[in-house]
Amino acid sequence: MKGKLIVLEGIDGSGKETQSNLLEKKLKEKGREVMHISFPDYESPSSALVKMYLKGDFGKNPEDVNPYAASLFYAVDRFASYRMKWKDFYEKGGIVIADRYTTSNMVHQMTKYEDEVKRKDFLSWLEKTEYGELELPRPDLVILLDIPLAVSENLVKERAKKGGSMDIHEQNLDYLRKCHDAYRQLVALYHWKRIPCTEEGRLRSIEDIGKDVEKAVAAVME
Repeated sequence: MKGKLIVLEGIDGSGKETQSNLLEKKLKEKGREVMHISFPDYESPSSALVKMYLKGDFGKNPEDVNPYAASLFYAVDRFASYRMKWKDFYEKGGIVIADRYTTSNMVHQMTKYEDEVKRKDFLSWLEKTEYGELELPRPDLVILLDIPLAVSENLVKERAKKGGSMDIHEQNLDYLRKCHDAYRQLVALYHWKRIPCTEEGRLRSIEDIGKDVEKAVAAVME
């Protein structure tokens, strides 16, 4: 009895963790069996190569590491998490909420190619590798928390001022812009659910966004 895998995506600062926590709380209040996971799994040794990549050990710019190599760092981390932490729970019918997933590899690595054919080839390889060869489950729903690029940039900068680290992705504003555009393309290609986080130029409340998230998840549950 397979469970459900709900993935929350969004550019840095979009509120994925906040909305995942809120969704977890709401589902548990309804008596659902829920597990909340996040990628990369920084508490696991399996994330070692991801940490090295983001710290800049393999190059100070994201483009210094080709998409296939970088994707494997993250894919192995997901494989370890699945097999060791949530496979049994998921296969017994549990609901898994993930902050980022294979979908993050899609957006962050496809931007390294300008050529559309190379992007298409990469996405095809990624799906085959993670969902096929590594046997990771496909998401039942991917929700994009969509915020304007300027808002994301400001939120990331404020996080850095408060002592939060900025990895090689967050330090590169041009790269963040490319990712923002890529999210829009992936929404259309894979039919992700896009939830706008601003209205008339202002950030919507956490509660209002949460209601839209809950509605999208309810449709999948039915």
